[in-house]
Amino acid sequence: KLLTGDHPQTATTIAEQVGIKSYTKYLVGEEVMAMSADQLKNEVQKVNIFARMFPDAKLKVVEVLKEKGDIVAMTGDGVNDGPALKSADIGIAMGQKGTEIARQSADLILTDDNLQKTVEAIRYGRKIFSNLKKAIRYIISIHIPIILTASIPVVLGWKFPNIFTPIHVIFLELIMGPTCSIFFEREPVNENLMRVPPRERTAGLFKREELLISCVQGAIIAIALLVLYYGYMSSNHMLPYTRTVVFTTLIISNILLTFVTRSFTENIFKTIRYKNNLAFPIIIISMCFLAIILLVPVARNLFGLSILKAEDFFVCLGVAIVSVLWFELYKTNLKEVQ
Repeated sequence: KLLTGDHPQTATTIAEQVGIKSYTKYLVGEEVMAMSADQLKNEVQKVNIFARMFPDAKLKVVEVLKEKGDIVAMTGDGVNDGPALKSADIGIAMGQKGTEIARQSADLILTDDNLQKTVEAIRYGRKIFSNLKKAIRYIISIHIPIILTASIPVVLGWKFPNIFTPIHVIFLELIMGPTCSIFFEREPVNENLMRVPPRERTAGLFKREELLISCVQGAIIAIALLVLYYGYMSSNHMLPYTRTVVFTTLIISNILLTFVTRSFTENIFKTIRYKNNLAFPIIIISMCFLAIILLVPVARNLFGLSILKAEDFFVCLGVAIVSVLWFELYKTNLKEVQ
């Protein structure tokens, strides 16, 4: 929609040139102010050109659009645009030709006055928001098995109640921290990101379903770890060996979860092609860390672990794959339903 203080003929001519639909219909500021909110709400659905507009009239149109439930972004550079820029969900001011009032009222300032940069700014903002959600959901999913594996044996009075010591938790945090702050930050923009409609103004960071599935992911990993934990403990294995099995499974699960969480709709065969130069270094570094604590005697003793048999390593690998990659089947079924 075009809201301008210019003459109607000027506004309709410009609207025709830039491709605004129904450019022959217009309202002027006085007509806007004379209408009730309900009348204007009906008119703004049909009219895209508003000419001879003054600050109060621009503000009224923006507020009516917001009352309709629309997400309103407005560009402006003058003093007259200040109230409407402030009221809009996203006020966009010109950084070079814009007045100080317009810049102070806006949420976004185009430093070079190039409106094409607005789309890039929205894309970048959506990328940040999307990757932030991925990182938080990953954090939720991976901390649930750590918490449950450390607490449930204590509550139930198992033979080996303390499978993790502070050094194990610190080590896990050293892996998870960079994963969240560096790896997910560098994730590319999803190809459909700009086709997603705006979120509702009152919407929270996560939907209930999103939080639920992240908790389920973590719970399934936790169940797998506890089953291994109880099984090896009940088979008369010593604490260091049981700890080695559980800790190895958790680290492998963490690596797999990192790559599963890259998308909550696309399967891993597609996300593996995402261009993130930290993807393979994350795998290599994590596996090197695992190899060091399993194979280097000093590190193994520091972590209270023991030498892991080859067949048990494959048990750890298999359990980790099953407890994490089930989500790929869930994503496939979800897309088929959609």
